[in-house]
Amino acid sequence: MKGKIYCIGTGPGKEDLISERALKAIKESSVVAGYGVYTDLISNLLEDKEVIVTPMKQEALRCEMAVKKAEEGSIVSMISSGDAGVYGMAGLLIEMAEKSDVEIEVIPGISAVLAAAAKLGAPLTHDFAVISLSDLLTPWEKIEKRLKAASEAEFIIAIYNPSSKKRADYLRKACEIMAEHIDENTLCGYVRNCERENEEKGILTFKELKDFQADMFTLIIIGNSTTKLIKNQLVTPRGYKGI
Repeated sequence: MKGKIYCIGTGPGKEDLISERALKAIKESSVVAGYGVYTDLISNLLEDKEVIVTPMKQEALRCEMAVKKAEEGSIVSMISSGDAGVYGMAGLLIEMAEKSDVEIEVIPGISAVLAAAAKLGAPLTHDFAVISLSDLLTPWEKIEKRLKAASEAEFIIAIYNPSSKKRADYLRKACEIMAEHIDENTLCGYVRNCERENEEKGILTFKELKDFQADMFTLIIIGNSTTKLIKNQLVTPRGYKGI
């Protein structure tokens, strides 16, 4: 019997933001693989499942184990938070299964950037860029180039992984790089623990953002010159006529 792997984005945290297609795939699966923090968020859906958990930095091993289970005939769900194709497991899983005849189906989810944007209002209504400040897999020199290019082009910029214990000053460094092209009064927003316990959000200026204390559970959105505040919600106008 040939198995299959569903690569699933489970959204930002709450079960009502998981798609019906994803829920159906999880129900169909006998094995679920994922990072422990994310499998814990859907633990009520996994009571009758074999659960494969590996820690951070062992994503390749997790994929290898999932592929092996599928090759043995199991239906497997590989879990990513948000969307599986946005800083998720979909790409690595497809790479790891390149020489296998196991079928992989990617099921989309609501990415953190979209969930956070909705909490703040409508800051992404125009062109935007998404950049992670984590240099675990990407050299800082490349991140720096992307920050410069996105800010010069006046994209709205969403920042993933802005700070951690080892990277406490990375958000400040990023702001200093972008300051050449972003006015200090540009409106920005942040959401911490989006759609999870202890969620918090706020709006601040780009000048204030440099000293903001973020963490790995914070997503930051930097507006552009047209971004404005309407009834405490961030909006970047698309430019429709008559408004």
